[in-house]
Amino acid sequence: MSHVIDVDTAGFNEHVIQRSHEVPVVVDFWAEWCGPCKTLGPTLERLTDEAGGVFELAKVDVDQNQELAGQMGVQGIPTVVAFKDGLPVSQFTGALPEAQVKEWLTEFMPNPMDDFVAAADDLYDHGRIEEAAAMYRKILEADATHEEAAIALASILLEAGDTESALAVLEPVPSSVGVERVRAAVRLGAEPTTSTGDLEAALAEDPDNEALRIDLARALIGNQDYPGALDQLLEVVSRKGELMDDARAVILDVFEVLGADSPITQDYRRRLANALF
Repeated sequence: MSHVIDVDTAGFNEHVIQRSHEVPVVVDFWAEWCGPCKTLGPTLERLTDEAGGVFELAKVDVDQNQELAGQMGVQGIPTVVAFKDGLPVSQFTGALPEAQVKEWLTEFMPNPMDDFVAAADDLYDHGRIEEAAAMYRKILEADATHEEAAIALASILLEAGDTESALAVLEPVPSSVGVERVRAAVRLGAEPTTSTGDLEAALAEDPDNEALRIDLARALIGNQDYPGALDQLLEVVSRKGELMDDARAVILDVFEVLGADSPITQDYRRRLANALF
C-alpha cells in the first residue's frame, strides 16, 4: 500500500489537516517544470514507502493549486512542509540531499520508544516505582537521549537521594526546559526536613554567617518553602560577601525549578536584580 497521494485544494483539509491528527503528513509543493522537484520528489516518495505508514506524503502541484500555495506562503519550490496534529511543525525549501531529508524527518517522527515510556509511566502512576525505573533504564539503553525517559528516571533517582546517578542519566540528553528543570533540582539537592528550628536558632546567634544562611535556605527548599529560602539567599546576595555568587547560583536553580511563569520567580527575579545593582 502506497502512502503517497496527490492532494488538491478541495482535499487538503481532509488529507492533510485532519489526517495529521492520526499520523504526520509531509506536503511536497512541486511543479512539473521544476528541475529540483524532480530530484527531491522521488527521494521523498521512496522514504515514505520505506517508512511503511509512519508518515504520509501529500503532493501538491502548485500550478494547479496556486491559491493553496499562496495561503501556505510558498515562495519557492520545492517547498516541503510537515503537519502534525493539524499544524505545520517544520519545513524546508530546495532539493536537500537524502541524508539531510532523513535528519529532517526525525524532528517530528514518532519515537518507537514512546509506547514503552507510556507503559513505564503507568507503572509509576500505580506506585510500582522500581518496575518503572527498570523500564526507563531499558529504554535509555536503546536510546540514551530519550528526553521523557531520562527526565522520569532522573526524577526517581533524585527522590531516592541519588543525585550523582540522576545527573549521569541526564548527561547525554539535549538541553530543554524539562531537562534543565530536573538538572536544577538535582543541583539544589535539598532533602525534606521536618524542622528548620536548629538552623534558625544558630543563625539568630550568628546572623553574619552566610554559609549557615545558605544551609537554612536549602533546608527551606527541601520543605518547598521557596519564598522563605529566597529571602535568605537574597540577604546573602545583598551583602555582596564571599558567598554572593554561591547564593545567586542557588536562586537561579530555584527559578529553573519553579519555571519562568511562576509568580514567585517573577517577583524574586526583580528583587534579585535590585540586590545585584
